[in-house]
Amino acid sequence: MNIIVVAIVACEIGFWAVLGAGLGARYLLRMRRLSSVLLLCVPLLDLLLLTLITWDLVVNGTTADFAHGLGAVYLGFTVAFGHQIIGRADGWFAHRFAGGPPPFKAPKSGSAQVRYEWQQWGKMLLCAVIASVVLGGIILLVGDTSRTAELTGWIGRVWLVTGIWLIGWPVWVTVSGGGKEPEPGEVSNQGSH
Repeated sequence: MNIIVVAIVACEIGFWAVLGAGLGARYLLRMRRLSSVLLLCVPLLDLLLLTLITWDLVVNGTTADFAHGLGAVYLGFTVAFGHQIIGRADGWFAHRFAGGPPPFKAPKSGSAQVRYEWQQWGKMLLCAVIASVVLGGIILLVGDTSRTAELTGWIGRVWLVTGIWLIGWPVWVTVSGGGKEPEPGEVSNQGSH
């Protein structure tokens, strides 16, 4: 089995385990300091994955494959969306175990939906930039285009997804009228899907 695939899966499991432990310490055990320390460990998983990818390609002399590119994009995703994921999990825990307000729900109409979709795409744009920088940095470190062709391909893939996301969500919601404010008294059935 590919060591990078194992590392990506381990990082994802580790992310949820550390997040759950941190939020459990905060809301169930009421140990805020321990919670903060655990939650600060989340970025260490990204650093470990980046180190492993770089080590495998630079030190081991491995030829980049699908998993190496996926790992770099995974890093971009966790940096760009990680805070939001942690915040939503924190909101759910606070609601469930500490009497906090109901968890956040994405707006389904109006200018709030338009703003939300553009903000989400902004995070995807950040993900694409981070992934491209990581991929480009590794390509430069390896210094052998025959071994890093797969990584170059991943740069194109992440920007293709970013472009599709742009057109399919924020632009579509903005120009299709999905962002119109509901009429007074109008009942929206968008929440029933």
